[in-house]
Amino acid sequence: MWYPLEKIGVLVVCYGSRGVAMVDALSRSEKYAVDIYVADKQRNPFNTRHAKQHAVIPDLNVQAICKFAANFKDEIDFGIVGPEKPIIDGVRDLIEEETGIPMICPTKRFAIEASKVAQRRLFETIAPKLNPRFRIFDPKEYSSSYSKLKDDLWSWLDELDNNVVVKPDSPVAGKGVGVWGDHFATRESLFEHFMSNFERGTVIVEEKIEGEESSFQAFCDGRHIVPLPETRDYKRAFDGDKGPNTGGMGSYKGVGELLPFMTDDEREEELQVERTIFEKLKGRGSNPELRGIPCYDAIMHTGKGMKVLERNSRPGDPEIINLLPILKDDFVEVCLKIIEGRLKSIEFEKLASVVTYKVPMTYGGYMKDYGGNNLVSFEKAEDLSKKYGGRIRVYPGSVELRDGQCYALGSRTVAVFGAADDINNAREISLDGIKAIDGPLWNRWDIASEQHIEKSIMHMKALRGR
Repeated sequence: MWYPLEKIGVLVVCYGSRGVAMVDALSRSEKYAVDIYVADKQRNPFNTRHAKQHAVIPDLNVQAICKFAANFKDEIDFGIVGPEKPIIDGVRDLIEEETGIPMICPTKRFAIEASKVAQRRLFETIAPKLNPRFRIFDPKEYSSSYSKLKDDLWSWLDELDNNVVVKPDSPVAGKGVGVWGDHFATRESLFEHFMSNFERGTVIVEEKIEGEESSFQAFCDGRHIVPLPETRDYKRAFDGDKGPNTGGMGSYKGVGELLPFMTDDEREEELQVERTIFEKLKGRGSNPELRGIPCYDAIMHTGKGMKVLERNSRPGDPEIINLLPILKDDFVEVCLKIIEGRLKSIEFEKLASVVTYKVPMTYGGYMKDYGGNNLVSFEKAEDLSKKYGGRIRVYPGSVELRDGQCYALGSRTVAVFGAADDINNAREISLDGIKAIDGPLWNRWDIASEQHIEKSIMHMKALRGR
């Protein structure tokens, strides 16, 4: 006998492909009939198809998001947040206070990505070995002495032999970071980059760490922390890891929990460190303010221990896209367990996955100007689901639906997820989808390539052997 599914309403605060992946995971629930209420940055074509109610809030203002949620508070059982800005601005605090809707994201107090300086101070207190050497340059300390600023910076560069990373304290989606030897090769060009950030606020100058990077993510219900499989993000704009930092041009995941260049001991080191930090933040008993993904860390593996490059309190984009489509558990059920404080494990299919982004012509400086039509079409890529089933998914990101047609906006246009029994086949599926997307867009071709992965493996072997 067939029984009707239990009905449930979910608020999704969304921007880009990451939020679309969440909407997709929720809508595929087999246990619940899900009504989705999307607070979106624009008229995303995927979200408008799947949402019961869809609101466009271009600046993702938390007051406007709360007002939208309040209109349906009797129909929404919980909410989940993708982008960092609303989390930093306190969207959970406001919505829970004004509407009583429980939200899955940390409170404003635990939005650690609001300040890179705060992250370094946190690690100094809990796990100092995670920090590279760093120095903070606060405009308040140099308000009347430009020459002292330059002298102090030059002195710090002398100490680190110029091998530094320059970062703004406030988040700018990874795009304000400059690396010696990659983005600049002279002190004057470094200083130019430094000042472009310093004019807006505090800058932190860190020791450049050699190694291979992974992304650590974990769901949390306030009482338990559940680590997710490792992923690898590609921040640089162009093939060969060249060009400026971006929001992320793609990412990959291996069949199991590890990346190909990692060892079991390196994974265990991550787990121990993350548990230590979590226990310190949690305190005794439970801390519901942490629920969501309070720790999405960019980790550099050095062969002699790990360093944390950056810590965030939201899911990675694109890294969470590698995981949600291969979640074996019902995502609605996972969310309910997070809210109720009973999340102890999460199961994924034993598959590798690759995500490739296709982006506008001017993104990442690929072209200085583009005056053509920004009309894009995903239909042929979506039709590949007939060939690959659920092993391919097309997630529009910075796209706006106008009069039934899709137009690329300024940021990452569309993510194509591919899954298979190994990384290389997952990559081929993802690229098949990329090639089928019509429009004035470009992408990296080396995401998860055999050559790139082999280079990472050899690099780590060399670092461990030092």
